[in-house]
Amino acid sequence: MQHTPSPRPRRSLAGLLSLLLLACATWAWQVAGVRVPDAWNPWAPLRIDASPNLLTGIKLARASTDRVACREALGQAGMRLTALPDRETGDGCGFDNAYRIDRTSVAVGEPFSLSCRAALSLAMWERHALQQAADAHLGSPVARIEHLGSYACRNIYNADGRRRSQHATADAVDIAGFVLEDGRRIRVLSDWSSAAAVDSQTTSSPEDATEDEEAAFLRAVRDGACRWFDAVLGPEYNEAHADHFHFDRGPARICR
Repeated sequence: MQHTPSPRPRRSLAGLLSLLLLACATWAWQVAGVRVPDAWNPWAPLRIDASPNLLTGIKLARASTDRVACREALGQAGMRLTALPDRETGDGCGFDNAYRIDRTSVAVGEPFSLSCRAALSLAMWERHALQQAADAHLGSPVARIEHLGSYACRNIYNADGRRRSQHATADAVDIAGFVLEDGRRIRVLSDWSSAAAVDSQTTSSPEDATEDEEAAFLRAVRDGACRWFDAVLGPEYNEAHADHFHFDRGPARICR
């Protein structure tokens, strides 16, 4: 079994380079009087549709704590959402700066609740990973995400004695599958298992080739999420995630 390595070392290097760019931009603006293009201006607002660069993380972090900037960025991404009142629902449960999401850039079925920072990560993943993977492997855009929910006041695995899940603070969402514009439905439970064929390159029929592309799509979706979320769990992690991807913004860094 192949495990996707954590991008922590690359993130550390990217962080150092981002600080260097920040210093250069500050000097150019304040000392030399040079107008820095928005893409390389660390104080420019986050734009979900802009090509990511070394400063995107800085803009993403700033928007995550600025309610106005967060709402504007999510609105530009095409999300239909409603700001939720900050609330505490139990010991270690509740949320602030969160939204009820009725639609992202695609349909989502039942509305769900996410914190600002998780919603921003979801928007970045859809724009810069999900749709690109769909185009590359399946030749049709994703029209709908099938999710299993987000906010829930519970422990990890609903187990006594475990710490609170990131779902308890609306910092996580579970995704079970996707429906394409051409009507095809891709599900983690039924289509991930053919991923072994992607690695072994044993495709022997058109049917196998289709299964391989669906599996490759799911792997690309999972791998792409690791750039935007802190924890990304799927079928390679354990049996509890055999039917869905878990994406969260939390303290743990893991990509499996």
